Amino acid sequence: MTFEIPQTVKAYSQFFHPALMWVLLAMTVYALYSGLKIRQTRSADKEVRKELIKKNFTDKHYKVGSILLSLMVAGAIGAMAVTYINNGKIFFGPHLLVGLGMTVAIATSAALVPFMQKGNELARYSHITINVTLLGLFFWQAVSGVEILGRIISKM
Repeated sequence: MTFEIPQTVKAYSQFFHPALMWVLLAMTVYALYSGLKIRQTRSADKEVRKELIKKNFTDKHYKVGSILLSLMVAGAIGAMAVTYINNGKIFFGPHLLVGLGMTVAIATSAALVPFMQKGNELARYSHITINVTLLGLFFWQAVSGVEILGRIISKM
């Protein structure tokens, strides 16, 4: 006995990944903002620092980063699963490769956090470099993803 996924579910499942990724792109921009505020807090004078600490950017950055890590990994795996279910294959190309690279990058960035918490500056600068690169790749993925989505819609 085989389980057949209804055609409507197969068709509309292709839109979950793009929608999720656009939300995650916006969250990544916020993560950058909160990360910059953390850096500003470290170098601010006493009065400014006091005000920035009240806004709790460290906790916000950590929470949004955790959500990003989880949903980016799940979104990447989910997209490959949906592609395979709908097409019987995974399309090997730049969008897939960059997406997989981004998944590795965000995991690596998160893995640096314990070192950063111990004051390791190399880990901190690596975290920043990885995440700025990740954001640039995310924008490129958004553009290439819209092109892919256009091809999917034209076949519907």
